[in-house]
Amino acid sequence: MTKEAIQATLDDYAKAYCAKDIDALMLVFDDSENISVIGTGADELCVGRGEVKDLFQRNFDEATAKKFEWDWMDIRISGDHAVVSVTFIIHLEYMGEELKIPLRWTVVLKKEKGRWLWIHRHASAAAINQDAGQAYPKDE
Repeated sequence: MTKEAIQATLDDYAKAYCAKDIDALMLVFDDSENISVIGTGADELCVGRGEVKDLFQRNFDEATAKKFEWDWMDIRISGDHAVVSVTFIIHLEYMGEELKIPLRWTVVLKKEKGRWLWIHRHASAAAINQDAGQAYPKDE
């Protein structure tokens, strides 16, 4: 049941993100200032609720997410903390185009008062210039 509750937080995030509901999205996160988000953009290094909220608002202003298509997922629990590693495709409408963007996340959660809350989320995209079985990307 615990892994399902943790996975439900990802679904809550996706639902709020697609609805551009910033208040519902922020409910997924711990209510303290001790949260952080690293996005895929060079400037997307956020600490605290204000910075995290501003990042998501910028995302909402630039594109509209249609759905999150979860793929591979691993959930590790240690006491009142958990780490989720997940790959997925986000379906977006951006500048009149429909895009499918593959992403990877690591989410760190803590359990407080019976709820799993996000304290950190890191997003990345796989290196497109790195072949399978190769340790480092090659220059193009």
